[in-house]
Amino acid sequence: MSKHPFFTIFILSIFLLGCATNPVTGKKELSLVSEQQELEIGAQQYAPSRQAQGGDYIVDPALTTYISDIGNKLAATSERKLPYEFKVLNNSIPNAWALPGGKIAINRGLLTQLKSESELAAVLGHEIVHAAARHGAQQISKGMLLQTAVIGTAVATQGEDYGNLAQLGAGIGAQLLNQKFGRDAERESDYYGMLYMSRVGYDPQGAVDLQRTFVKLSQDGNQDWLSGLLASHPASQERVQNNITLLNTLPKGGEMGKLRYQKAIAHLLKTKPAYDAYDKGRAALTRGDTTTAQTLALKAIALEPREALFHALAGDVAQKNKQYTAAKSQYDKALVLHPNYFYFYLQRGLVNQSLHLNTQAKADLESSVQLLPTDTAYSSLAELAKQAGNRQEAKRYYALIAGNDSALGLAAYGSLVELDMHEHPNNYLHLRVGKASMGKIVAEINNPTPKNIGDINITVSFQNTLGQTQTLQRNLSGTIPAGKKKIFDLGLKGVVDDARLQTLRAEISQAKLKP
Repeated sequence: MSKHPFFTIFILSIFLLGCATNPVTGKKELSLVSEQQELEIGAQQYAPSRQAQGGDYIVDPALTTYISDIGNKLAATSERKLPYEFKVLNNSIPNAWALPGGKIAINRGLLTQLKSESELAAVLGHEIVHAAARHGAQQISKGMLLQTAVIGTAVATQGEDYGNLAQLGAGIGAQLLNQKFGRDAERESDYYGMLYMSRVGYDPQGAVDLQRTFVKLSQDGNQDWLSGLLASHPASQERVQNNITLLNTLPKGGEMGKLRYQKAIAHLLKTKPAYDAYDKGRAALTRGDTTTAQTLALKAIALEPREALFHALAGDVAQKNKQYTAAKSQYDKALVLHPNYFYFYLQRGLVNQSLHLNTQAKADLESSVQLLPTDTAYSSLAELAKQAGNRQEAKRYYALIAGNDSALGLAAYGSLVELDMHEHPNNYLHLRVGKASMGKIVAEINNPTPKNIGDINITVSFQNTLGQTQTLQRNLSGTIPAGKKKIFDLGLKGVVDDARLQTLRAEISQAKLKP
């Protein structure tokens, strides 16, 4: 018999209530995410996920219209009707992805590698099935089930109320984009994606050709593909064979659409050398080679002056060389061309901060976090607030990133400790009180912060022999180094006996930073 019968019932109820029908296959599957939650996740994560992947490709709006028309035609034949959206991302890595709720994106870099509209339909059909068959929601449910085991144990042992099991954090978009679907999900998406293409008149041979290309690229070790589409959609000879088997059962003929596809991506192919130069320039800047980066940025701008990313690269080079006025000019140009990408606001905000144009810097940084929150922006906003003497605003910005395991997150935590320790020492120091050897009553204080802490005052309360609450103050001498703990004798031996020990309470009322 289970040690915690309530926990057993709890888990069983999740399986019973968490079953749903796959809208595409008709099979019963685990789902702890409702359809409304699924739609909300996709809607909330679509824009920031696109921002984090290079932003929308807007130089050739007709291309996105073309992609959307094909995607919507395929989606219309799906078993599940969703608010589908299709966007082209300004990213050279060959990739495509689908968020729950039908939010789909395909990278510029993948479009230049496809050979026909039929191959494009194979990619889009595959992603549509991921959304229609709730594959993303299933992945979330599996992750939630692991959380549920922990939550269930807490319920069984502590009796706490965990009514809302859907702990869907802000980072879920990144988790969904980086996930690798299981073999069953990939098999379903290949199979039904081919059915969709066939239904609307495309030759499903394009799906076979595409999988053969993927296998070859995976065998060749092509890093762009391995870090892009093949990272989340692993290629295999099994998938090729499955597609061939299905192909033999489908109506023959159908559109390949090679000429129509080449016409649609003509501008993309024409300007590909500009994006190649940009990618090389970005790599050169990462290495610290500003001369090469500048040359390649200017080459890219000459080939396609309407691309905002190229001006941003020139701005980044100027900023690296501390030529802040020149950098700002380039970011201004980038924002005229593309006023809805976070990076241009972020970089111009940093340059304005370097130029001591703090009002403009704050406005730009706030615009950047509205599009995509970043540690860099929040850290700079905190510094601006601190310079302006607005401690509460500075603490609010530092607190937003202080828990992040990054250099800026760790630095923000240290700055938050500096600003807030004197007001809220209990938020940073961990205090335990108890009886030690020789009858001493001691306080153990753990200092997990990156700062040395001293001049600690503790307020101690307990019930005396008359049942009255008695309060004492204790000033603890000495410093607790960063990341260390220390034990202090509270001098209560003989004052608080064993009978009163259970009533003993303590909190830190004061603490100061020490060098």
